[in-house]
Amino acid sequence: MTYDDPRLAVLYDLDNPAGPEHDFFRRFAENLGAEHIVDLGCGTGLLTVTLAEPGRTVTGIDPAAAMLERAAARPGGEAVNWVLGTGDAIAPDTADLVIMSGNVAMHIIGDDWHTTLAAIARGLRPDGRLVFEARNPAARAWETWNDPVAERETPVGLLRESLTTQPPDEDGVVVMCCHNEFVDTGDALDVAQSLQFRSREQIEADLLAAGLVTVNVWRDWAQTPFGGAEALMVFEAARPD
Repeated sequence: MTYDDPRLAVLYDLDNPAGPEHDFFRRFAENLGAEHIVDLGCGTGLLTVTLAEPGRTVTGIDPAAAMLERAAARPGGEAVNWVLGTGDAIAPDTADLVIMSGNVAMHIIGDDWHTTLAAIARGLRPDGRLVFEARNPAARAWETWNDPVAERETPVGLLRESLTTQPPDEDGVVVMCCHNEFVDTGDALDVAQSLQFRSREQIEADLLAAGLVTVNVWRDWAQTPFGGAEALMVFEAARPD
């Protein structure tokens, strides 16, 4: 799914408010003593700006210009270095912490996933950390992602929307087909959002192949150890130096 349309960027903020995961990432950065943080797939920067504080360098990277425009205009946005791009934009050996929040890791499909992990591995300093979450395919969350046509008032006007979800293909890729009709103008956008479900074992193998080792896997934002069946998986990975 692309958020290059400014109206979708506005809706993203509405549908993805700050939650306990933001507290987790801020706490992790503080405990790590991270001075150089990269928020990869930063979106509209809702979390990113809260990571910026005196003595820290924070970079937000996203491939959608409309998202970055909204991020830069956010209060506190002037304290962040906003970059249009992907993981390749991370400079080598510069980051104490790289985060991917909001299921960003699942939006990176196929070979791009491996390329991104390799870029992160190059970008981390010794003792640096990568932290991200993913959904456990065993929980089959996609089965609940079908919504009939409904209307709601939004900051961009009356929106008529629906969602249909295809089951995962052989690679674990689930496609969500989103219909957005802006009633006031008569404009309609049909967009497809792809998410790749990967098991814990697959993610750990992918991390290792990229030059990263898994340090922890948690089942929630309180850092409770993952047991195998829970819906959420939160990964902490590091360079093996």
